[in-house]
Amino acid sequence: MCGRFSVISSKGTIEERFDVILDDDDFKSVYNAAPTQSLPLITNLESKKVNFFKWGLIPFWAKDQSLATKMINARAETILEKPAFKNLIQGKRCLVISDGFYEWKQLPGSKKQPYRITLKDNGLFAYAGLWDEWKDPVGKQINSFTIITTDPNELMRHIHNRMPVILKKEHEKKWLSNNSDIQEILQLLQAYPADLMQAYPVSTLVNLPANNDEKVLLPV
Repeated sequence: MCGRFSVISSKGTIEERFDVILDDDDFKSVYNAAPTQSLPLITNLESKKVNFFKWGLIPFWAKDQSLATKMINARAETILEKPAFKNLIQGKRCLVISDGFYEWKQLPGSKKQPYRITLKDNGLFAYAGLWDEWKDPVGKQINSFTIITTDPNELMRHIHNRMPVILKKEHEKKWLSNNSDIQEILQLLQAYPADLMQAYPVSTLVNLPANNDEKVLLPV
């Protein structure tokens, strides 16, 4: 699964990398993004603008918000089988902005070692995501998203049995395009090349979302 990630790049860097407008002068780096937080993404309906949606999908048909923490990820292999995802993959796709994510490797016994995983150039990238709109009983709208995961590549296989789908830069526009064929879209849900990624162990500070500063990035 993917349960934590970071967006430490500056507003200007994000705007330049994705050719978008981030209309938030108070945007702050997020070192330890966690479910339920409002995080930056780009939707297929507003491909030139960064929006902030809640991480943890709340389907439009949900009775309440309780499903959100159970739907932070969507498995690529079964995306057309799940009621919450099969319609979204055809009409509500998004790019979830990031520059690194965290995963925990099981050690002998009960201990787990957290790792930080980035591209080798430490640059920005985008996860393949799905989003939806939900209204509470009084009519307040909440926009939320989920990150699609797939089988791990050679690098991630030694850390965890899943990894987020990182889209190649040349595939991002196709992912957002409303004219893309669904079969072509599904073909994009592959593991990112391992030789373009890197991973290193970090401290267990990252275990707590409240620890949201540069210390969680440091190798141990």
